[in-house]
Amino acid sequence: MIDLHCHILPAVDDGSRSLDESLEMARMMATDGVAIVACTPHIMPGVFNNDGWTIRAAVAQLQRALDDANIAIHLVVGADVHVAPNLVDGLRSGAVLSLHDTRFVLIEPPHHVLPPRLDETFFALMAAGRVPVLTHPERLSWIDQRYDVMKRFFNAGVWMQITAGSLLGDFGRGPRYWAERMLDEGMCHILATDAHGAKRRAPRLRAGYEAAAKRVGESEAIEMVLRRPYGILENRLASAMAAPAGAEQAETLPESKGLWRRFLKGVGLAADSAPQ
Repeated sequence: MIDLHCHILPAVDDGSRSLDESLEMARMMATDGVAIVACTPHIMPGVFNNDGWTIRAAVAQLQRALDDANIAIHLVVGADVHVAPNLVDGLRSGAVLSLHDTRFVLIEPPHHVLPPRLDETFFALMAAGRVPVLTHPERLSWIDQRYDVMKRFFNAGVWMQITAGSLLGDFGRGPRYWAERMLDEGMCHILATDAHGAKRRAPRLRAGYEAAAKRVGESEAIEMVLRRPYGILENRLASAMAAPAGAEQAETLPESKGLWRRFLKGVGLAADSAPQ
């Protein structure tokens, strides 16, 4: 299995607090059957002032520690990128990281409010040849009132990544309901741990995979923890990978959504062009 969202780097954000804890997390993941882990610390200016260069150095340092400890986990770079101006420029300069330097970018919006220009952020990324991956949409409190917006993002080509713990009830009934509903409606591309520690929000990808398999079948669950993540690491075109089982065709948007109308018309080309 491949975990594309994990806060395993020691002492860089609100994830692992020490090298010892990072090593313990890695051992747990290896035992769980995980072979590749994307290190995805927050890039959140003013709160977690990480950038691409410091993350790369920290990943290399942790990989050496894993190798010395004979822990069979291969690390790749990434980041949990918070919505901010000029993300495209940041990706081009290297200040902001995509997953394993591919076209796929983890995007984390505010948890308690739908930002007014999130659609424009996604549009700009996709016009630049990137594929936004919305992290843990089921845990965003505004999904309760704006599930229509989540569907619109999905239909426009934004990928959805659900947290394994949500399916297991780790975040309460609300996130579990939305995680299960998104699975049932074919609106989940990837399952990941979003692990933050060895005890606090520990990695549980296999248990999440098993919960997903009970709802959507083993084949689709494997897509979410292995085939699509591997395709991302190979930087394949989004259109070259299997769509989530049960996914519906894009809906027709209201005339007032001019930006999204243009977005949907051009998204096929934008999502499949190489990153600039």
